[in-house]
Amino acid sequence: MKKKALFIGGTGTISTAIVKRLVNELDWDVWVLNRGNRTKVLPEGVNLIVADVNDEKAILDKIGDMTFDCVCEFIGFHVSQVERDVKLFAGKTKQYIYISSASAYHKPAAGYVITEGTALANPYWQYSRDKIECEEYLMRQYKENAFPVTIVRPSHTYDERNIPLGVHGKNGFWQVIKRMQEGKPVIIQGDGSSLWTLTWNADFAIGFTGLMGNRHAIGEAFQITSDETLTWDQIYATIADALGVKLNAYHVSTDFLRAVGDKYGYDFTGSLLGDKSVSVVFDNTKLKRAVPDMRTNVRFDMGVRYALDYVLSHPEECQKEDPEFDAWCDRVIDTLEKAKKEF
Repeated sequence: MKKKALFIGGTGTISTAIVKRLVNELDWDVWVLNRGNRTKVLPEGVNLIVADVNDEKAILDKIGDMTFDCVCEFIGFHVSQVERDVKLFAGKTKQYIYISSASAYHKPAAGYVITEGTALANPYWQYSRDKIECEEYLMRQYKENAFPVTIVRPSHTYDERNIPLGVHGKNGFWQVIKRMQEGKPVIIQGDGSSLWTLTWNADFAIGFTGLMGNRHAIGEAFQITSDETLTWDQIYATIADALGVKLNAYHVSTDFLRAVGDKYGYDFTGSLLGDKSVSVVFDNTKLKRAVPDMRTNVRFDMGVRYALDYVLSHPEECQKEDPEFDAWCDRVIDTLEKAKKEF
């Protein structure tokens, strides 16, 4: 008999890769619960439940007396949402996997090597604090009521529709790629030497699916990342190499970016000071003990080429220009260059 999984969400960068692996390689019976807005990314054979997950009555009507081997929550950002899930799925699933975030780890970092035992605390990003609150609630439910939770903490995971960057505008990565193509300077936070980890979504899916139905994962937290570590300068240089252009890097301190960016709606306090400006190296020993098959197959120099091939061939979908951010970058750079000349 096939194992049965329910995904809440199921069509995002991470979850799509997992659903494809379960259906195409591991022969699970997969159900996806969401509003039905991005069903084209789902593989053939997925069972779709179209509903608003916040409507508890509608969900109960839809799932009836169904039970699952695993329920996977990808769009739970506030504790009220995981409280709802516990009410909905207690007694209906053998395992509940909650997607948290590696940004929940202690900021400022007490040490750059991160394990699952690293403290959780982030005074700079409400998103991360909300994830911590969700984790704490779910672990209480495990300890007090035997709710079968597993916590998963991704870091920066990307796919063919995303180019990972540190500094970008409200429309995402494309304007930075365009600046690279035009030979314009692109802003990199700090001096570009802080360490970062990028994970291709299909590699992440190997670790995640290995935790599904895994008794050793119940009541535990796992981080799933690549073992490849790069500086931000190396990340941007790799993107430029894939584009066939010369990188014109312009380094700006995180404090300055916060001061001149947050007021324009660029949340650099959270995304940089609370995450990407901090050097991190992930120790995935615990995951590999639980999932011996865990491996990462796609280095960043490979993954970014896959992504750029897709992005450059799908202009309407992926190339969202952002003239406001472009002008902001020029202004930041001009202001700093003028300040240098005054000395």
